[in-house]
Amino acid sequence: MAKDKIADNQTDKKSKEVNHEANGRSCMGICTVVLLVIVGLFAATVLLVPSPIDPKPFSLPEPLPKLEGPLEQNEELRKTERLYKGQIAGPESIAIDSEGTVYTGLADGRIVKFVDGKIVDVARTGKPPCDLPELESTCGRPLGMRFNRYGTKLIVADAYYGLLEVDVLSGSTSTLVPPTPGVHGDPFKFFNDLDIDRKGTIYFTDSSTKWQRKDNRFAILEGDATGRLMAYHKTGELEVLVSGLHFANGVQITTEGDAVLVAETALSRILKYYIKGPDEGKTEVFMDNLPGLPDNIRQSSNGGYWIGFSGVRKAPFSMLDMLAPKPLLRKIIAKLIPQEWIIKLVPKYGLILEVSDAGRILRSFHDPGGQVVSSASEVHEENGVLYIGSYFDTFLGKLKL
Repeated sequence: MAKDKIADNQTDKKSKEVNHEANGRSCMGICTVVLLVIVGLFAATVLLVPSPIDPKPFSLPEPLPKLEGPLEQNEELRKTERLYKGQIAGPESIAIDSEGTVYTGLADGRIVKFVDGKIVDVARTGKPPCDLPELESTCGRPLGMRFNRYGTKLIVADAYYGLLEVDVLSGSTSTLVPPTPGVHGDPFKFFNDLDIDRKGTIYFTDSSTKWQRKDNRFAILEGDATGRLMAYHKTGELEVLVSGLHFANGVQITTEGDAVLVAETALSRILKYYIKGPDEGKTEVFMDNLPGLPDNIRQSSNGGYWIGFSGVRKAPFSMLDMLAPKPLLRKIIAKLIPQEWIIKLVPKYGLILEVSDAGRILRSFHDPGGQVVSSASEVHEENGVLYIGSYFDTFLGKLKL
């Protein structure tokens, strides 16, 4: 009997081992099938699903900038005071009237001013609701803004609604340049920034004739080169000054008034277009191989300019520089990664520069890791104070010089 029990136990043990081995093979088989299905779906997505972008190869200057000399890394931007934190979103551009009142445009389509610590509505460029990204085109998105030479009207570039004139007393808004019909058969898709000369001519950028602001990540990832620098004359005439720009952005008339500076964001450079003098109509590179993606440009009290950066590129590695000559890889990324996630691939790093009227870097303020200021769309200097705007941060920055 004892021998029979031992034999039965051995048989049961072998049976369990066989079953365990069979279960292991079954599990491995199921896992293999699941893995093959995932790989198959991934391959189908890569091969069959159309990409939302049609990228072309381009290149940025080499070598990557090093943070040395006037670009030496510091933490000066971390001293920035965050005004109205959590009460506003995306104060892209800043305008200050003769009485020192600060105005800005927000992500919800409002133009506001700050009075005695309160946020006061001035105007709205579009119409609510504004709670979803896909509603931005009807909600409106005020970007670059300047007061006219008399300080009576605020001229605003709304990404979707055009070049607008706002009466800051009544809140009434009139359209100077609508999105359609555009110029030369190309409607305006992405009004961005502007400046105004003494004669009242408004120089402004249309970042792309293909992409709207809500698709700005795709515009840069594609390497879109349909941006333009425009002139709107008092007669109502529209003139294309420079075309074929890789994400035309910030605009600033030079201190001498003889040229217009325009940021070509996706190529990390600033161009100079002459509007009068012996070089009238000529375009040249004002600054090249910048340590980031330049946004708006504004005058400094030293006779030079402040430049805000929406992203940084520096040695030893830059994602944009790596992807630029690889259109296939950019096409796949656009298929697989939502736009909202693409921005997360860019490291947070706050950076602003002051440069001379000749384009020499004078000083730089940094926030490594973007602990306080994660990006800077614009830097507006007023009475020894820098007001710092951002297209997505939830505060208005204030930094005493």
